[in-house]
Formats: sequence, C-alpha cells, structure tokens
Amino acid sequence: MSLKNVTKTDNTKAVIEFAVDAETFEKAVNAVYNKKKTNITLPGFRKGKAPRSLVEKMYGKGFLYEDAINDVLPEAYEAALKESELAVVGKPEFEISSIDENGLVITATVYLKPEVTVDGYKGITLTKKTIRVTEEEISTEIEKIRERNARNITVTDRAAANGDITVIDFEGFKDGVAFEGGKGEGFELKLGSGQFIPGFEEQVVGHNVGDEFDINVTFPAEYHAPDLAGAPVVFKIKLHEIKAVELPELDDEFAKDVSEFDTFAEYKADVKATIKKRKTEAADRETDDELVDVLITKLAGDIPECMYETEVSEMVNQYDSRLKSQGLDLDTYFKYTGTTLESLTADLRPDAEKRVKSRLALEKIAELEGITASDEEVMEEITKIATAYKMEVAQVEALVSKDDIAADVRVSKAATLVKDNAEFKTKSAQKAETAETTEE
Repeated sequence: MSLKNVTKTDNTKAVIEFAVDAETFEKAVNAVYNKKKTNITLPGFRKGKAPRSLVEKMYGKGFLYEDAINDVLPEAYEAALKESELAVVGKPEFEISSIDENGLVITATVYLKPEVTVDGYKGITLTKKTIRVTEEEISTEIEKIRERNARNITVTDRAAANGDITVIDFEGFKDGVAFEGGKGEGFELKLGSGQFIPGFEEQVVGHNVGDEFDINVTFPAEYHAPDLAGAPVVFKIKLHEIKAVELPELDDEFAKDVSEFDTFAEYKADVKATIKKRKTEAADRETDDELVDVLITKLAGDIPECMYETEVSEMVNQYDSRLKSQGLDLDTYFKYTGTTLESLTADLRPDAEKRVKSRLALEKIAELEGITASDEEVMEEITKIATAYKMEVAQVEALVSKDDIAADVRVSKAATLVKDNAEFKTKSAQKAETAETTEE
C-alpha cells in the first residue's frame, strides 16, 4: 500500500491517489471468497466446494471485489493520509481508479482543515459580573432544605387552613351526572398548591374533619377535555384528615441534622459560599460564551461546509445519548414533540457553527503563541476523564487518542491566555444589564 499522488484542487479540497499492491488485494479477495463460498452451490459441486474461478465466472469478479475493497480500504487510506501529511476534516469521497493485475488504485477527495487568521485576540473587552449573595437568596436556599425536613402533624382541633395537607374523597358532577376522571378517594391535597382547578382548594379551607360538603367551580375555557371546558360543575367532598406542615426550628440542631456543621451560623456561612460558587461558575460560563462570540468575529478563513455538518451530526449523537440515559430515544422524542431530525439539526446548526469557529480560532492562537501540552497535562486530563466516567486510566488510554487530548489541552490553554490578556468591565449581578463600571 502506497501514496501515489496528492493534488490540491483549492484551499479547502485535495485529491489523494493511493494504491493497494496486487499481493495484498489478492489476499483480501481470497479471504472474501473463503468467507462466501460456504453459502454458494454450483452444479456438480457440493455446497461450499465450488472453485473460486467458477464462482467468479458465474457471478462476476465484482461479486468478490466489493467486499475485498471495503476490507483493505480503511488501512490503505489511513496509511496514505499519514504519508500525505494533510490535515483532513470530514469524510472522504472514494472512487476506484483501476483494478488489474497490478492491484488496486483509489482516489479520495478530501476536505482540508482551513487556513485561518485571528487578529486582535489580545486586549479584547469582556464583561465580568461582580458576584453578591443576598440574605434573601440565603434564606430561600435554607427554606428549601427546611421544607424537605418538615414533618406532618395530624390536626384535630381546628378547621383546614391554607398550607395544610388534607385527605379527601371527591366526586364531580356536571348537570347532575358524574363525569369520567372526576372521582378520587383518600386523595392528599395540599391547600394552596394550585393542584386542582381554580376555586377548588379555597372552598376546602374552613372545613373540619368529618365534614361533607359541595364545591361549586367552573372548568377553565382552555381545559383539555372539550366536554368540561368552561363548564360549571359540582364536587361532593368528604374531609377525612387534616395535616399541618411543621417546619423545624432554624437552630444548631437543624444545622447538625442537615449538614456536617455544629452550629447554624457555620451552616448559613456554608450555604452562602455554595450560592456564591454557583453564581461565580455561571458568571464564568457567561464570560466564556462572550469570549467565543468575540473570537468568532476576529476569525477569517474559508471553512468547509462538511465541518459544520460533522459537528451537527456529533451533537445529534450526543442528544440521542442523553435521551437514552433517560430511557428514551430520538424516534420517541420526535413522536411526542412533533419535531423531526431536520428541525433538530436546524436548531443545532447555530451552536455547531460557533463550536467549529471557536475551535479553529483557539487552535490558531495556540499555534501563534507556541502553546504546547506536556505529557503530565495530557495524563491529568485522562485521569479526569477516568474519574468522571468511573473507569480505569488504562481503559481511557485504550479508548481515546492522546493526540486528541493534547489538542484539547492546547485549546484550553489558548482560551486561558485570551482571558488573561482581556480587559474586563464589571457589572453587578443584581443591577440592570446596562449598569456597568470599570474594574480597577
């Protein structure tokens, strides 16, 4: 197998001509014959015993050639591509030039990684939020934990109040006739939750355990059941039980129950730190998005369409993987959402373009700045992947290319370089979007 010729047709495309020698191709054809002959029967021969010459005479040489070409093509192309030293993107388009006693000659039309320029990537202006955590945010976060640790206390000495959990039997009637789906027994309803149609829960308030009463309500005009939409109905109710939600006191005991801290003050400080970290990470992501948007405007070059198509395809595969992790798949998703693969790819296209352009920009910056990835940095990334996917390092090394990991490291370091050389204008996360001041 050898590279014969490389012809660049333009800045984004080239034709690679390579050969598979006669001996290698003959072995591949013979291997295909041995695999297929077990299912071939010719007159005068037992099944699987027909000579190759007669099989080729009966079915034509192309009968064996197609599979043989598919068998030798990947290795031959990879060898030729490596020898050509071309930076290829997207899938090649193959064409058979000749098949004869000298072997096989193939041409591959390939798209080349574009030559791009990135100007003015140092000293760009980015927005950086000033992170503040308010008492209201801390209280809201603690209240969520408090509610998760609440307990329900049976109430016998008062009527149902908003916020209580009631246990009821109910049955709905329209024009005196019970309607389908309007009956329930022993149903737990939290008053004020908005679980039932407007006006229902408010009429349970004020009743005591054992009360039987009617509730008059009107279904919303946009209700999903046409026969009930906008219709006045009567629900007959029996109230079995009232349970009040008892929230724990916000004290040191609460802190010990819900955290590793001994005092409420320590727990509250930790909640504040957690909120600040979350908001800081979100602000950093916004800054990174802004950096990508700016870099794209500074990128120049002819980018092959196949790069966008490949990125979209990869994003669709990732989308499908996420759905499968939830017990779904793309076909089911399309069925329930009324969307199609075409509409999904159209939705993903803008992000795919941003990914391709930002990657090209950062790779160019890494080249211009002489950024490298050390063996230690590559191994650190592999270790992170192993930890994230709960795999052994050796397993990850067998699955991923160190060259690809090194390329990712260089891109990451290029992004850091751009951020380190950026000029930031600060903006309070609590102020209006237009309120901006210069950070000292």
